[in-house]
Amino acid sequence: MRLAPHLHRIGNDIVAAYLVDTDEGVTVIDAGMTGHWHDLQAELADMGRSVNDIRGVVLTHGDSDHLGFAERLRRDHDVPVYIHEADAARARGEVKADNSWGRMKLGATVGFFWYAMRKGGLRTTHLTEVVAVHNGQVLDLPGAPHIIGMPGHSPGSVAIHVPVADAVFVGDAMTTRHVLTGQRGPQPAPFTDDPHQALASLHHLESVQASWVLPGHGTPWSGGVAEAIRTIRTVAGT
Repeated sequence: MRLAPHLHRIGNDIVAAYLVDTDEGVTVIDAGMTGHWHDLQAELADMGRSVNDIRGVVLTHGDSDHLGFAERLRRDHDVPVYIHEADAARARGEVKADNSWGRMKLGATVGFFWYAMRKGGLRTTHLTEVVAVHNGQVLDLPGAPHIIGMPGHSPGSVAIHVPVADAVFVGDAMTTRHVLTGQRGPQPAPFTDDPHQALASLHHLESVQASWVLPGHGTPWSGGVAEAIRTIRTVAGT
């Protein structure tokens, strides 16, 4: 799905990953679930691209529903996979998340896990090698992704600002569709290690100028960063 020049999405409002397309090649932001491999190939074909045009995968954090096809790209196509150093062990399967589920509604929760099962999300392929990144780093990849530390959802959660796409990719630092309740609109994400820290980390985005705020779960938000943050703080009562 083409969202804008240089910007494509695969998946849907339950789980999504993104492609940044420039003359230098393609950067993949998050890797969804293993079954999104076919979605990736189809979107690349629609773009007139192939897997050989992918220069790197940048992960917003190390949870299983963001690792998806990353190891396949690394192992079979020599595509480097970048993740914050604090989540590297998580992406390699060496440590597990320690979080609570929070609020749930039966229909939304069943829908999330049914979709995950269909897309291979219950069979996580962890990374065997990663390239560790840190807050403030600008990667030498198409779109020059800028890493913004957003600890809270996980220790190494990041947002990724890509100016050429007028977008900031936020992973699970926020969501626009709560996968366990179905509630829509900018709000805190479930499965968060430290909810208070996640809310505090929002201030790291306040200086980011981007029309698109793109979460790992939910509808792409085109209302700008400031309005997304304001809405989340209202929802959270802060």
